[in-house]
Amino acid sequence: MKPLAGKVALVTGATRAAGRGIAVQLGAAGATVYVTGRSTQARRSEMNRPETIEETAALVDQAGGHGIAVPVDHLDAEQVRTLIDRIEREQGALHILVNDIWGQFGEPEWDKTVWESDLDNGLRLLRLGIDTHVITSHFALPLLIKSPGGLVIEMTDGTNEYNADNYRVSFFYDLAKGAVSRMAFALAHELDKYDATAVLLTPGWLRSESMLDGFGVTEANWQDATERIPHFAISESPSYVGRAVAALAADPDVRRWNGKSTSSGELAHLYDFTDLDGSRPDAWRYMVEVQDPGKPADTSGYR
Repeated sequence: MKPLAGKVALVTGATRAAGRGIAVQLGAAGATVYVTGRSTQARRSEMNRPETIEETAALVDQAGGHGIAVPVDHLDAEQVRTLIDRIEREQGALHILVNDIWGQFGEPEWDKTVWESDLDNGLRLLRLGIDTHVITSHFALPLLIKSPGGLVIEMTDGTNEYNADNYRVSFFYDLAKGAVSRMAFALAHELDKYDATAVLLTPGWLRSESMLDGFGVTEANWQDATERIPHFAISESPSYVGRAVAALAADPDVRRWNGKSTSSGELAHLYDFTDLDGSRPDAWRYMVEVQDPGKPADTSGYR
């Protein structure tokens, strides 16, 4: 029996990157996974990338779960309401919610102040990175708390500890990630009396499809990029954080994580899982101890 057999999950922003990796690994653990996003076989989002939610659902099936692709714009409250009504009608329950929607497209405005940044793009980023999580939680959580042991994962970039001491990319990026962090804290407080858990989770340096394209490599030869970007050696596949979510969802004592911030690297050691290549990259410890101090790239002891 797979550990998540009979469980129903919703992974938002599951078209690509971490969302796709999470959906597939939940499927590998036996879950039924609803995958949502705006990029479909019929229409692309403004990111204009080829990945689709239908592809993700097929990968969930191939992994041993049941993938269900549903096109949803999570800024549209009625679309989200309809989605949750459908899950309740078809499955009768929702056990796992992964809020992974993100609003960055194109090149980030690195180290730009609020007055130097493009205001329209910045506000759009906030809407896609924050409002979508709020709208989804508003409609999904009443269904999730009907079953004991529900789990909400708020996906971010950086642990609370790291982000508290480091300016992240730009004003709007920093603000969005800080808001999601506080969202996980607030949800943990509100879900506590319903025997449900909210966790803030971050991957490390993620080898997303767009990251690989940007570096001119593939998942098969990603190490070639370390010749130009040596610290890329600490990077991880989307499956790694997917296995982190699956491990949390299968933990009978997951309540100990309520309100906490963690990472794929930390959970890999605690739950004894690896990335696809058998390694355990611990990117955030590496960032603090190697990359940020300006030391030469050396992943010894970090993966």
